[in-house]
Amino acid sequence: MTSFSFSFSSSSFCLLLLLLSLISLSFLPHCISLPAYHSHHPHSATHNYGDALTKSIIFFEGQRSGKLPSNQRMSWRRNSALSDGSFMHVDLVGGYYDAGDNVKFGFPMAFTTTMLSWSVIEFGGAMKTKLENAREAIRWGTDYLLKATAYPDTIYVQVGDADKDHACWERPEDMDTPRNVYKIDRNNPGSDVAAETAAALASASIVFKKFDPIYSKTLLTRAIKVFQFADKYRGPYSNSLKPIVCPFYCSYSGYQDELLWGAAWLHKATKNPMYLNYIKVNGQILGADVSDNTFGWDNKHVGARILLSKEFLVQKVKSLYDYKGHADNFICSVIPGSSFSSSQYTPGGLLFKMSDSNMQYVTSTSFLLLTYAKYLTTARSVVNCGGTIITPKSLRAIAKKQVDYLLGDNPLKMSYMVGYGTRYPQRIHHRGSSLPSIAVHPDKIQCSEGFNVMNTQSPNPNILVGAVVGGPDLHDSFPDERSDYEQSEPATYINAPLVGSLAYLAHSFGQL
Repeated sequence: MTSFSFSFSSSSFCLLLLLLSLISLSFLPHCISLPAYHSHHPHSATHNYGDALTKSIIFFEGQRSGKLPSNQRMSWRRNSALSDGSFMHVDLVGGYYDAGDNVKFGFPMAFTTTMLSWSVIEFGGAMKTKLENAREAIRWGTDYLLKATAYPDTIYVQVGDADKDHACWERPEDMDTPRNVYKIDRNNPGSDVAAETAAALASASIVFKKFDPIYSKTLLTRAIKVFQFADKYRGPYSNSLKPIVCPFYCSYSGYQDELLWGAAWLHKATKNPMYLNYIKVNGQILGADVSDNTFGWDNKHVGARILLSKEFLVQKVKSLYDYKGHADNFICSVIPGSSFSSSQYTPGGLLFKMSDSNMQYVTSTSFLLLTYAKYLTTARSVVNCGGTIITPKSLRAIAKKQVDYLLGDNPLKMSYMVGYGTRYPQRIHHRGSSLPSIAVHPDKIQCSEGFNVMNTQSPNPNILVGAVVGGPDLHDSFPDERSDYEQSEPATYINAPLVGSLAYLAHSFGQL
């Protein structure tokens, strides 16, 4: 696994530029070196990143659907949704509930799995004893995605009726709302969810390649077939399934970003030149240089740019030169306090993209910054933002500041990860966490009966350890209200990229 230290420092780079400029009398770019930590001084860590990493992975056990294993650590949860898919004669038991409800949405579940896999691919070598649990979290997702893609040119993309589910406040173990099954196929395409599913399977195949080669091969074989389906039958899944998936997980950004993202992961997983050729031929059409700078479950353009930039930076694939520039444009857009930044930050310093579940963009952006810093370090390269040089050290400092804010370095001195620190959200928007557990209250809690609890100010009785909520508003305020799903609801895709960032930080401070 690549070392996370680097020998070519920002100061060395500036010195080199100075010497060159004296020779050529050319313009010397200004070198930015933001306040950063040093990996050889673990006592300077502001947080216990190792503890946060452990908890960020445990969280996924609280989101499990299906039959729980004997080593289940989130012990207040029980088996649920054991007949999913049965009335369609298909086995769709398992997978994850996306957030605080009891629906299984395939689009964010696939993205969650991809980001968990990418976290392990980049920083798994630093996880040590946590790595096995991270792999288990990935496998829980991929086992389900294999079931959902078991039939050719068909993907089951949702289990449950979201409107009816949201009309109830009940534990997943008591769930009695319709478990309708929704799919895409040749006549009702969904290139976005299909290509994201291919990305999830392909990235996971890399994770399991040495650990479980047979499983890895199964994942990759399926990923190839699923991507072929995504590419051949093009269209957004929210066209045919609009009443079902919108406004919950509509494909607002279209499907082009997922095709580029999926091809990038298949290129990485297979090393087959056909995928590199696909990217060369289709990159522009699929939006490689579109100036969108928000990375999340819907829009993958930025992630694809960062991923493909490695091929140029590290593998020296000259044909992907443009992706370094595209990745740099994203980096320049998020540098706080700079003239070239297009990103908004709260007074307390948190990246702020939107009011609904903003923390997902904080965790995804932080992961990309650390990952790109790793690629730049290996290639002894930097980012040039209009003549201003941004070093890998600077990117790591920005990412660390975002993670530190999430863990408690903020105006409210509150951790936005449940169970981490002394002060964290007590009333998260999550049915299972807010209602008494089966062990405490074995009798069924009816659909509307749960709202009696939801509308109270009492703390949730079950601690959903590691859950990261939507977070504070633009002014750093957080009401901790259970009904406020925009700020108080956790989600799997908030946690998934955070796993990689915490692994890096814990390793850097000698906490693993």
